[in-house]
This record gives sequence, C-alpha cells and structure tokens, in this order.
Amino acid sequence: MLAGMALPAWLTSRKRFATARSVLAGEAAAEAARKQERELAAEAAEAARRGEGEGAEEAEFPVSGDVRAAAFFDLDNTVMQGAALFHFGRGLYKRKFFRKRELARFAWQQAYFRLAGAENADHMQEARESALSIVKGHRVSELMAIGEEIYDEYMAGRIWPGTRALAQAHLDAGQKVWLVTAAPVETATIIARRLGLTGALGTVAESVGGVYTGRLVGEPLHGPAKAEAVRALAAAEGLDLDRCAAYSDSANDIPMLSLVGHPYAINPDSRLRAHAREMGWRLRDYRTGRKAAKVGIPAAAGVGALAGGAAAAVAVQRRRR
Repeated sequence: MLAGMALPAWLTSRKRFATARSVLAGEAAAEAARKQERELAAEAAEAARRGEGEGAEEAEFPVSGDVRAAAFFDLDNTVMQGAALFHFGRGLYKRKFFRKRELARFAWQQAYFRLAGAENADHMQEARESALSIVKGHRVSELMAIGEEIYDEYMAGRIWPGTRALAQAHLDAGQKVWLVTAAPVETATIIARRLGLTGALGTVAESVGGVYTGRLVGEPLHGPAKAEAVRALAAAEGLDLDRCAAYSDSANDIPMLSLVGHPYAINPDSRLRAHAREMGWRLRDYRTGRKAAKVGIPAAAGVGALAGGAAAAVAVQRRRR
C-alpha cells in the first residue's frame, strides 16, 4: 500500500475489534488470576503452618526485594519443557475426552500451523472452536481434578530447574510471581500452585454455573493479549512495571517483555535471541545439544498443541501393540 493512503474501513474495524478482544482477554485473565491468588495465598498459609515446603535453589543472579516489583513467567519452554496443552491433550485423550474423528480434525489443524508458520484468522477460529468443543458441557471442577492428575503424570518431571530457581529468587525476595500463558487458566493455576508461585494468568474459557459453555472470554492469552493481562494485573496490584521482570522463550512474547523494565530471554527461539541481543536483554538457555533443537513444540496460540498431544498418545499406543 502506498504511503499516506488510508486503510480500508473494513480493515480498520477488524484491527480495532482484534485489539478490543485482546484487552478483554487480558482483563479477564487478570481478574481470574487475582481470584486464584487469594485462594493460593490461603493454601500457602495453611501449608506454612503445617511446616510444608521445599528448599529453593540459589538463583544465577540476585533480584531486589521491592514490593512494587513482580515477575511474570511464560510457561511453555520457559518454565516447562514443551507445551502445557500438549501434555494436557495427552491426558485428555487417555481419558477418552475425544474420539478418533476429532483427533483427525485436530491433527489437520496442527499440520496447518506447522507448515504455514503463521496464524490465519479463519483457521485460528476453527481451531479454537474445535478445542473448546472438547470441554463444552464438562464441569470446571472435573477438569481441575483431572488437571491435577495430568500434572503428576506428564508435567512435574518437565520443569526446568534453572527457571524454577529464578522464580524462587523472586519469591525469596518477597515479590509475587505469576505464570502468563495461552494455556487454560485452570491448568496454569494448577502448575503455579504446585510450584509455590503466586498465581497464573491464562486463557479464560466461559463457564455458567460451573459448566463450560464452549466459548472463550475474549481471545487466547497470546502475544499482545499477554501484555494486556500483565498491564491490567499490575494496575490492580499497584505494581511499577519498570521495576518488574518478565521471562519468555518466544518472540511472540516481545510485547510482554517490552512492557517491563527487566526482560529476560529464557531458552529463546531464534527471533527472540536476535531481538534480545539487539536490545541488550539478558539471556539464559538451560537446553544443551540436541535437546535445545527438539524441545520446542508449536502451541499454535494455545489450541493447536492439543492435537499434537493426542497424536502423540495414539503413536505411543500403536508402538505398544
């Protein structure tokens, strides 16, 4: 398009609509996270009274004990090896939450995301609707209970010790630590609680009377929506973002990383590594050798990885026959 030429009205409206949905998703995630924070704080206080808790590893660099500072950690490949929805999908398929017909549809969508290397709006909408159809009609409490089991089965052994130590350093300094992820907020909250973190910002699926409707509140918490969620939470918590830190492996999270005064690239992809070096951001890579090349599993904005998890489960079952 020539410089100075106005954008078509339909394109301008579409951009405004997308921005509004990102803001809505961010605000919904922040509201859900603050609710979970209160619940987690109560549980932590009870655990402290019982003398529970594990010792923390020493962080690779110190953080300031500033009460107006907090830390925001991306989840997939930053805190946990692989994608949370990949592991969650494996657990749901194992429990027969979806059938082979649905598996074929998810597999095609995952293949599209892998080959295209970009997010097409129409395909993203189709993928979101497919993923949400799995949980539609199920109770939130049911998925939370299953999520606890799936964490023990597939996730607990995949936490990066180095990133865990960084998070613990913030906690030891008296700061709050939040996960920020496109994964469902329920899954993210389980992981945050198991790691002793403050809480989680995640994609919010609509529920009425404790039952999933099959719709999202806004958009998946991905890219710009993560930055909106962090901004909304910081405002509610009285945080100074210039004194906060954020950690991620993906260039998709540059909006979130750019929002804080202390951004860190953890296990970065090639685009984020280049950007971090250009901006002078700190880098940490806890992968080595072939593991560094193989660890990344595309999350497709929080929905495509579900198909990957199901496909992996089928492949494992076939090998065992």
